[in-house]
Amino acid sequence: MQQIEKSTFANLPTKHGKFRIKVYKQENQEHMVLLSDDFESLEIPYVRIHSECLTGDTFGSLKCDCQNQLELAIKFIASYGGMIIYHRQEGRNIGLLNKVNAYALQEQGRNTIEANVELGFGEDDRDYAIVKEIFEDLELKEINLITNNPAKIEFVESLGVRVVERIPAITAVNQYNENYIQTKKEQMSHLL
Repeated sequence: MQQIEKSTFANLPTKHGKFRIKVYKQENQEHMVLLSDDFESLEIPYVRIHSECLTGDTFGSLKCDCQNQLELAIKFIASYGGMIIYHRQEGRNIGLLNKVNAYALQEQGRNTIEANVELGFGEDDRDYAIVKEIFEDLELKEINLITNNPAKIEFVESLGVRVVERIPAITAVNQYNENYIQTKKEQMSHLL
């Protein structure tokens, strides 16, 4: 069993409101949780498991819907309370270098899945073990999950955590992410 290091809680005021943060370190990855101030008093918190996307989250790439989904979740949690797990597994856990190589293959006509597979990876190589640790640490038994991904719902429920309600994370489609979103819908069964 791998060792998980945990930070203490710290305050994080943002343009969306006041939050608290905590970090969970798993080997060489540090995952962060962003919690609303009222998190402990919530009977069934809203939760978003957001996988890292440097190109989208930080630089505003239009090739995906990641930044839009993160922004939607932050605003939602600021209004209704809950938590965002910032899951540090770039490019469905293929890493930034391989993600850029996948982008190049997509420019040659591959979709997001075909590009990952051509590079020797699976359709989705994310490992959600840290999410289990976070849920146990925060004693979560029931949540409202903000997601379009049915695999995340199945994973959460496999932990014995009941998903009371799924909140869609639907954002705008543009000319650069249309194929990406269509692939997620048609080949990964995302609820879009």
